[in-house]
Amino acid sequence: MPLTLTWHEIGLRLALSVIAGALIGLDRGERGRPAGLRTTLLVCLAAAVAMIQANLLLGTTGKSGDSFITLDLMRLPLGILTGMGFIGGGAILRRDGLVLGVTTAATLWFVTVMGLCFGGGQIKLGIAALALGMMVLEGLRWVDYRMKQEQHGILHLTTERNEPTQEAIRDAVQQAGYKIIGLSSVACDNQKRELEFTVQWRSALHNADVPPFLSDLTGDPHVAMALWKVS
Repeated sequence: MPLTLTWHEIGLRLALSVIAGALIGLDRGERGRPAGLRTTLLVCLAAAVAMIQANLLLGTTGKSGDSFITLDLMRLPLGILTGMGFIGGGAILRRDGLVLGVTTAATLWFVTVMGLCFGGGQIKLGIAALALGMMVLEGLRWVDYRMKQEQHGILHLTTERNEPTQEAIRDAVQQAGYKIIGLSSVACDNQKRELEFTVQWRSALHNADVPPFLSDLTGDPHVAMALWKVS
């Protein structure tokens, strides 16, 4: 960082921070993500302003030779990154076995670092970070959309006491490309029984189709009810 700043340099840093934060925010906002345009723009701009403030305090006029050691202005950006950790942690939610908001938290942290770059005068590094960030968020979205991931579901069956057999149920599930990895619970009375299986399969996260084995099981005259829930 230069020891002296002109208003032209300050304006350039702030303008680039606004543009970078807005571009990231528009990409997130148009898809309904929590960290949208205003959030990312404010985070990036705040980080830039903090670094500009640190830069302005670097002036040595009237200060002793060891002023850089006693002042330690780098505590300011470090404190900002620590504070963003709390904000990012608040954006992460756990719901029904799914962890949501991790990308949002990472985006806020990334925008903060990008703002620190522009505010500190590392213009080329900030522009490179913006280009790479847009490539990750937009260019790799189709990879994330199509990538198959391991998923789990719960199959709850109410059947006759002895039919169908557990082996027959496993065969029906496996033929559809799914795998039963555990029997969660069994409850029986004189005429009926309730079974709860943990099922595993691999598919893209956006694929919420009803598994094909469910129609086969509901068509079985020995099955009174079949419920399916993605866990």
